[in-house]
Amino acid sequence: MMARRTRLSSLPDRMPAVRGRLRADVDLAPLAWFRVGGPADILFQPADARDLADFLVAVPGDISVTVIGAGSNLLIRDGGIRGVVVQLGAGFSDIQIGGDGLIHAGAAVMDVKLASAARDAGLTGLEFLRGIPGAMGGAARMNAGAFGGELRDIFISAQGIDRLGQLREFSSEQAGFGYRKSAFPADVILTRISVRGQPGDRVAISARMAEIAAERSANQPVGARTGGSTFANPADPKAAGRKAWELIDAAGCRGLRIGDAMVSEKHCNFLINCGAATAADLERLGEQVRARVLEVTGVVLHWEIQRIGDEGGSI
Repeated sequence: MMARRTRLSSLPDRMPAVRGRLRADVDLAPLAWFRVGGPADILFQPADARDLADFLVAVPGDISVTVIGAGSNLLIRDGGIRGVVVQLGAGFSDIQIGGDGLIHAGAAVMDVKLASAARDAGLTGLEFLRGIPGAMGGAARMNAGAFGGELRDIFISAQGIDRLGQLREFSSEQAGFGYRKSAFPADVILTRISVRGQPGDRVAISARMAEIAAERSANQPVGARTGGSTFANPADPKAAGRKAWELIDAAGCRGLRIGDAMVSEKHCNFLINCGAATAADLERLGEQVRARVLEVTGVVLHWEIQRIGDEGGSI
């Protein structure tokens, strides 16, 4: 603890001047949907892309930089995150719609907001985003998908800023999308995503979005302290086409608990913080689910939720 305090006390003095918000020793739990996790040594919320670029150029190279988005698909461990945590906000929340169906969205734009903007412009193809929690930067990074659509279906290009402060642009081919993954370089912070919708009927688009919202509410623990789908659907032939939740259910894990960490009764590919769970509780529960599924079905489940930070204890 003393080593951490000594290191932390020196970090603010090593930070460059910014126009955004720069704070030391910030509790990250309120920024994540699970409401768990330790502090960030430094939390930087840049004013805009120029502020972010200037910061990345000037921050010492021995200080790690970690990006978090809306916190909807994220488990921040109890020990927190060393170095600088960057979270994009209002300066990355603009939406611009062109006459050719091209839509430019800041990386902090929530998926549902973009779906609604496309609907209002009479553009179809983005309805699936109504059912995906989170923001567009994370959606691009993991090729988010649900309800019959994936980001790569509508993706045109993306912009980002690398650790040297340089603007980088990526085509669809360079994005390298796969199932719940992409090939964007790890040191690039995505700042802007461009997608394309097709002309459609607003009434039909609204109806489809309402269907998605209703289905999500009926089948997922909406409103709970959760992190979205915990495990990716397996491609393993031993899974015989079954989705992750089906394998978890077959392994008898529905409702399984460790303390206040619980496998959702409503949708067993969701973990829930029922009140006082720690990140360690949730991760330990997830690992227990993986072990049971492997024992019963022979299938290895892979985490879809991003787990970051120091454990601060054993798993």
